[in-house]
Amino acid sequence: MDLKKLNLPKRFRRKTKRLGLGIGSGTGKTAGKGHKGQRARSGAKRGRRTGFSGGQLPLFRHIPKIGFSNKQFKTEYQVVNLAAIEAIEWNGDVGPAEMREKRLVRRGSMPIKVLGEGDLSKAMVIRAHKFSQSAANKITASGGTAEVVKCD
Repeated sequence: MDLKKLNLPKRFRRKTKRLGLGIGSGTGKTAGKGHKGQRARSGAKRGRRTGFSGGQLPLFRHIPKIGFSNKQFKTEYQVVNLAAIEAIEWNGDVGPAEMREKRLVRRGSMPIKVLGEGDLSKAMVIRAHKFSQSAANKITASGGTAEVVKCD
């Protein structure tokens, strides 16, 4: 279905605004653009960009830019809870490849952090890039080991 091909009744069709048809039309002479000025010229909408202040120094250039942010150097981790690991009944070792295979993590390039929400019932060797303190304690309490893997 195409919107152009809809045949609506005439009462639903808005008439186009016809500009510059004399004084009596309501949009004659200056065609609703007023007298002179930037917006009265042709191509006026294209000339204005976001933050443009009519030739005056824009606000974003007035405000001082100070400080430094370490945000670009922050390491973001994909999070996996112990409850999710317990829900999938694994036998043996659990590493990043197995977690990707079972869809516990989405991206292969991002490092994985195991959090301590939930409990483990059996001893497992869990390999990840980082562990929370509570997760590491729960893994060792169940008889397993938490091995830290280096990031690629």
